[in-house]
This record gives sequence, C-alpha cells and structure tokens, in this order.
Amino acid sequence: MLCFSPKNISTIAMKNTPDIAKFRARYKVLEEQMGQPDFYSDRRISSAVSREYQKIGTLIAKEEQIQKTSEELESAKAMLNDPSLDDELKALAKQEIENSQSTIEQLKRDMLMLMIPPDPSDSRNTVVEIRAGTGGEEASLFAGDLYRMYTKFAESKGWKIEVMSTSVSDTGGLKEIIFLISGEDVYKFLKFESGVHRVQRVPTTEANGRIHTSAATVAVLPEAEEVDITIAPEDLEISVCRASGPGGQGVNTTDSAVQIVHKPSGMAVYCADERSQQKNKIKAMKVLRSRLLQQKEDEERAKYAQTRKDQVGSGDRSERIRTYNFPQSRVTDHRIGLTLYSLPQIMEGNIDPLIDALQLADFEAKVKNLG
Repeated sequence: MLCFSPKNISTIAMKNTPDIAKFRARYKVLEEQMGQPDFYSDRRISSAVSREYQKIGTLIAKEEQIQKTSEELESAKAMLNDPSLDDELKALAKQEIENSQSTIEQLKRDMLMLMIPPDPSDSRNTVVEIRAGTGGEEASLFAGDLYRMYTKFAESKGWKIEVMSTSVSDTGGLKEIIFLISGEDVYKFLKFESGVHRVQRVPTTEANGRIHTSAATVAVLPEAEEVDITIAPEDLEISVCRASGPGGQGVNTTDSAVQIVHKPSGMAVYCADERSQQKNKIKAMKVLRSRLLQQKEDEERAKYAQTRKDQVGSGDRSERIRTYNFPQSRVTDHRIGLTLYSLPQIMEGNIDPLIDALQLADFEAKVKNLG
C-alpha cells in the first residue's frame, strides 16, 4: 500500500485513462497456458500463472464496469439537460452524475494500482550505508546528523536498527556507518534516499561565520537472503585482524575484526563492531549479499535505461539528490524540484513529506511509462 495521499492518486487516475490492450493480450496467453494438460505439473509455476490470470481478470472487469458506469453517466447528463423533466427528477439525475463520476474515479485508481506491479524488494529489510564525502570533518559531522535523522525516522515507524560497522572521526562525527533497519516495508520508504546529500552551513570550527558546503553519500540496499545470491566459498577472501579504535577490555585484545573480499566483483566489507569474530563475519556477509543483490538489480534496470531515466532516481550514490541549507532552514530535493522550509523537523526524522512526494513522483512516472 502506498503511503501518499489517495487524493493525489485519484488526480493522476483522472488524467490518465488506462489502456489495457496489452493486458488483454496477456490474459489470452495465460488462458491458453492454463488450458494445457500438464499445466499443474509444476505447482510453483501454475500458482504464479493463476495469480497473474486472476489479477488481470480483475483489471478487465473494472474496465468493463467503467464502460457501463460511463453509459449511465451520459444518460444522467441527458436527463439533467431535458427541459421536459421536473426539478425532482433533475435532482435525482444530478445525484446520479455525482455518484457515477465518483465510481469511475475509484475504478480508474484501482486499475492503475493493478497495472503497476509493486517493487519486489519493497517489503525487505534494508542495509543503509552512510559515508562522509567532500568537506573533511564537517562532512563526517553531517554523516552523523544523517544517521541520527534516519534513526529517528525508524523509531517513528517502530523499526529496529542494528549497527553493522562504524568508523568515527576525530571530532565525533562518522567517517562511515553501515546499519540494518528491520521492520515493515522498510525498503519501500527508504529506497529513494540513495545518492549524495549536500549540506550548507557554518561549521562549528569556522571562526568567521562563513557558510561551507559539504556532502555525505547514502546507499540504500535491500537486504539479501542466501537464496537471492549464491556465493561460492572459493570466491571469498576472508581475513581477520585486531580491531582498531578506542581502547577497552575487548576491542583491542582479540583478532575479532573481519574483512571479506568478494574476488569476482572486488567488493570488500569490513566489520569490527562486535567482540566476536563469528558475529562480525555474519554481519559482513549480510552487507556483502545486499551489495551484490543491489548490483544485480542495477544491471537489470540498466536494460531499461529510458524507463529508469524517466523515474525519480537511479539509486546511484554519485547522484546529488538533496541539499540541506541550515541558514535558510531549507531542504531541496533536486530530483523533483521540491523545497521545504522545515529543516529542523526534517533533521529530527520527520522526512515523511519528502518520502511522500518522491513516491508520488515515482508513481506518476510509472503511469506515464504504462503507455
């Protein structure tokens, strides 16, 4: 279920009369497939085909209902314009017009929702990676601010956060942090957060009050399961070492830090937050699988370059997506041209207005691409 306003979906639906010709053609193909004698020999395939057939059947039924309601609407309009009818009948015709228009609007909205398939990763837990970019210590402080922002947002949704790996800067900011967010529809809410987040503000170390521009990168990866990505043991190079960082009774006394290099892709993951070598290895493998799944999905999306270009964002962490201007209390999302003057609330985790607008823009792009 989408989290932006149904009213906005209705507006899009009224602007776009869905064309379901290709769905009718697909319906016939599925019907023929279901009529084959060996159709139920593979229960997994037959179940998937049956679900798709039922879904398209619902879509076709709604279009037929739109046609029927449209005829009733035209009939009511003719009654309203008939000078021979009394006021009581005209009032009934007016009510019928309103009811028919509302029904058509709802049916169109339902059709669009059926025609646009959900992202299969929407319900997944999510690995988020935040790294300080250009701007030195100020960038690391901003990376820490972003982590706090997402933590607050996750808390408001009742999600759970598990830190996988951290690297702290000298000033207490974050050079890098990788964390897993678990909960309902996490990826659906956060998938558009990938990219470069730019901040404009006066650093605490700036004596002359000059505004500096710094940046941090965010990568949002759907958590991968073992069944999603097959990793051969011989493709991994696993090394252990003594964790670096502040002192303590455990962190520097055992070889608990783990680095895993995936030789085919060159990806490297380092985890040292746990005192247990095994726990660090498990966390590192979670991050590695998620990165490989993201790479796989990116390759698939690249096959449909134009569709990807028309949508909200590519998910590329090198793409500048948002600017946080502290002096003006302004946040601008460059992908959709949205500017909000509520920076303090946003930094406290109230990013719903941004996410709602991004989801709506993505929905509009998908409706456009249906043609």
